[in-house]
Amino acid sequence: MPVTHRRAVLAGALAVAVGLTGAACGGDDEPSANGLETSRLTLGTMTVADTAPVQVAIEKGLFEAEGLEVRLQTVQGGAEAIPKLKSGALDISFGNFVSLVTASVKDPGFKPKIVAEGFLSGPKTHTLMVRKDSPYHSIEDLKGKKIGVNTKKNISTLMVEAAGKPKGVTFPEDVFVEVPPPNMEQALKSESVEAVQAIEPFGTQMQQSLGARMIADLSSGATADFPIAGYASTEKFVKENPKTVAAFQRALQKAAGECQDRKVVQDILPKYAKIDAQVASTMSYGSYPTALDPARLQKVPDLMQEFGYIDEKVDIKTLIAQAS
Repeated sequence: MPVTHRRAVLAGALAVAVGLTGAACGGDDEPSANGLETSRLTLGTMTVADTAPVQVAIEKGLFEAEGLEVRLQTVQGGAEAIPKLKSGALDISFGNFVSLVTASVKDPGFKPKIVAEGFLSGPKTHTLMVRKDSPYHSIEDLKGKKIGVNTKKNISTLMVEAAGKPKGVTFPEDVFVEVPPPNMEQALKSESVEAVQAIEPFGTQMQQSLGARMIADLSSGATADFPIAGYASTEKFVKENPKTVAAFQRALQKAAGECQDRKVVQDILPKYAKIDAQVASTMSYGSYPTALDPARLQKVPDLMQEFGYIDEKVDIKTLIAQAS
């Protein structure tokens, strides 16, 4: 690919990643020179630290080296990504594992396959934040109060519930208000919610710009080093495009390896997320797995069953794409 075209692809992808969502279009069934079933992938992503490996793979030409042209489309979360995967508007999408497992159980028309892990929680990567002048100082204080989450019944709400259980606090679904992560600061300012379940870099950004306070670190206890999200496709796409999926996996795994160096993530975050270098240098980081670990991923459906998100035990191995 000529250098000028490669730069154009990168520039377009980063523009999409900060919210200029392009028209949805799935794989074009264009055979790759590398023998892949298709050379083009439409990938759902989010403008959060969790997706740094995708941006690294684009910037360093790792997808390109595998014969792939990856076009990004921003999604708010799994609830938005899953219908787009089903329709073929997305070939692969980043999303939280709770939404994925829920859909696999409750939506008979959706057969998802996990192709890569994306992000594990780390200390203070997922927090409960309140306003600087808020009268609330603990998770117990939030009983019955409105809490902003990016999507209901997903990883955000599960982490809040898991943190509340040891304190004897339960959270009915109606206390949760859906707020896109970039809008959570304004939600706190306007007092439309009393707290937000913040993910990085937005938690640190709210602390620095708003003086927001953390009242609970949700990346601890039952959800310490917890599998938060990853990349999934449909059974149909994986079955029809095994070499393409394997190429995607290889590129993403290499990028995840690069992201073990925190400075790599710090340097790329300001390029696709609306944050400055100061936030990127002080925020909290989790980790980026370089391989699928079924035992680790099993923690997700097990915790979901404990809190009633699903009724029966799910064997996560049935949702993992087999390597080509």
